[in-house]
This record gives sequence, structure tokens and C-alpha cells, in this order.
Amino acid sequence: MVRISAATWRLTVSRVVIVVEVTTTYLEMRSPSALRPASRALPEHCEIALVPHISADFSKFLYRSVGSELYWADRLVLSREQWQALVSADGTETYVLSVNHAPAGYIELVSRVTGAADSPATSPTTEVEIMYFGLFPEATGQGLGGVLLTEGISQAWTMDSRWETLPPVSRVWVHTCSLDGPAAIPNYEARGLTVYRTETEDLDPQDGAAGLWPASS
Repeated sequence: MVRISAATWRLTVSRVVIVVEVTTTYLEMRSPSALRPASRALPEHCEIALVPHISADFSKFLYRSVGSELYWADRLVLSREQWQALVSADGTETYVLSVNHAPAGYIELVSRVTGAADSPATSPTTEVEIMYFGLFPEATGQGLGGVLLTEGISQAWTMDSRWETLPPVSRVWVHTCSLDGPAAIPNYEARGLTVYRTETEDLDPQDGAAGLWPASS
């Protein structure tokens, strides 16, 4: 839900800028035993699968299909080569939810080794960020978000078993903001993630749907 307080308007050469107050919420899970799976089982007509060697084009399709109405625009400035480098990096995985064999949502996991550089006396561990997660608009409201998030968190905790260069996973985390869908934080908390920080700042949300579809008449 977008929460606008004391919106500030200023006219630029190209567009009107709207500054809104956006709250970013950070959540984490520090043990796989904290995961609370969704109560609903994955329906028979649905599948969640890892996409090995995902292409930048398919990743961008997923990103825009989920995020075009949620102000996702941070990656839209990237070239195909830059995008491909991100999604092909070691310890990065993309899982796609399909409904009747058609993509309906996805979760992208990104690993980072931490500990050793900050403190030589500390053994390195892996932290896995849920970088992107969501459903296509037509797939919302069916209980599929909890199922997809359950699978994504489960895969995050076993990331080191698939990437031999990664030390054991010690933490799974995500950040979301008040521009996201209203079910985002309740879903994260229902799965066992807990809030550890919030930040509020004034931002100019970028149009994630720009160029995706012609404007409705």
C-alpha cells in the first residue's frame, strides 16, 4: 500500500515528481527451525522449480510482471550484460512458480559470505537475501504467496549444499517497503521472519510500468 504524507510536487522538464514518505522494513530469520511453512499445500496444477542458467530476458520478464505495479524500477537502468551478470553470479538462484505451466511468480535468492573479513576470529558464514519475491497480479489472493515463500526460504537455508564455495548459511533476510502489496509483511512474519529494523525516508517512486503497456484510454 502506498502511504503518501505531505506529498511535494515540483515540475521538471520531463515529468512531475511526487515525493512520498516510504517506510522500509527489514526482516530476518536466524535458524531454519524458525520457518513456519504455509498451511496450504502446493496445488496439483502448480509447480515451483529452480531455473538453472536463467537468461537476463526471462529474469527481466519475471521482474516486470511482478513489480510493474509495485514501483520496481531499480534494475531497469541495467544493460542485458549487467543484468545477466547479476542473475548468473555464484550463489544466486531463481525459483519460478508456474500455474498450469505458465509463470505466475518468482523468488530470487542472493548469497553473501560474511564474517571472516570483518573479524578474522569469526568463521565465515553465508547470508541469503530474498532479493525479489512476488506473484503476477492474476495469481494473488489464492494463497500461493505463502507456498512460494516457504519454498524459497527452505532453499535459502540449504544454499551451501548446492554451492561448494559457500560456508554454512546463518541468516536469511529480506527488506520490503510500504509501496509493496499489503500482504507482504504479514506473509513474511507468518513464515517466521522477524522485524529487526525500519527506516522512513522521502522518496520519488519510479514508474516500474513505463514502456510495458500503452496507457489505457
